[in-house]
Amino acid sequence: MTSIDAFIRKQKPGAQFVISAQMLRMQPQEFDKLAQQWLDDGGPGFNVVGVPHRVVVDGDFLISRVTVIRTSAAV
Repeated sequence: MTSIDAFIRKQKPGAQFVISAQMLRMQPQEFDKLAQQWLDDGGPGFNVVGVPHRVVVDGDFLISRVTVIRTSAAV
C-alpha cells in the first residue's frame, strides 16, 4: 500500500481523482475487495465519491476504478 499512500500525499485536500486496479497493479478481484472497504469506511486520507466503475470478470461485476476526494486527514 506504500504506492497508494505516496500518491494520496501528493494530492491537496479537496482534490478529486481516480484510483484504479491497473494503477495499483492489482487483479480486479483484489481491487474490488479493497474498494468495497473504501466505500464502507473511506480510504486512508480520502472518501469515495460517485458511482464506482465496474467490469465483468467471469460473470461477476467487480469494481475496477473509483473516483475519490482527498480529505484533510493524515495518511
